Amino acid sequence: METTTFDLAPAAAELRRVLAGVRDEQLGDPTPCGDTPVAGLLDHLVGLTAAFTRAAAKAPGGTASADPAALPDDWRTRLPAQLDALVEAWRPPDAWESVAEAGGVEMPASGIAVVALDELVVHGWDLAVATGQEYRGDEESARRSLGFAASVGDDPEARAGLYGPAVPVPDDAPVLHRLLGATGRDPAWRAR
Repeated sequence: METTTFDLAPAAAELRRVLAGVRDEQLGDPTPCGDTPVAGLLDHLVGLTAAFTRAAAKAPGGTASADPAALPDDWRTRLPAQLDALVEAWRPPDAWESVAEAGGVEMPASGIAVVALDELVVHGWDLAVATGQEYRGDEESARRSLGFAASVGDDPEARAGLYGPAVPVPDDAPVLHRLLGATGRDPAWRAR
């Protein structure tokens, strides 16, 4: 059976660009992620990039909290370096084989990679709009992420801890907007 692979680099590059535009005075600002401020979202990104990098190497472990107080002081250099490591970790063909684990969830490695992509795209948008930036992610990454988000469905138990209730978005809306709606985000959300 052939494994479908893809490149996480475009989504990682866009998130890296957005990270560079985050100002210190915005760390306490709200995000589309419920009660999680920008600093909490950044902490979550630190944890998830490390966890999904470990998953590619079949080395379970790592968690992704969203604690503003836990955001490391070196996040401005750590996160870009971890994004680079994440992209490189998923380049070897064996990263896509067998099963992998991230955040306590074990599934086929290719599925874990799609979850990683979804996290990069959706949280890249979250961070961009929370800090007043434009999100310029690529359509292919959004399309793959939408496929994953749609597979979760509407069951509240399946969505718990992953997404909020779906937000209605027109079927002919841009793929990113459909992804956002599927993940419980209003594409019209803007920073105050």
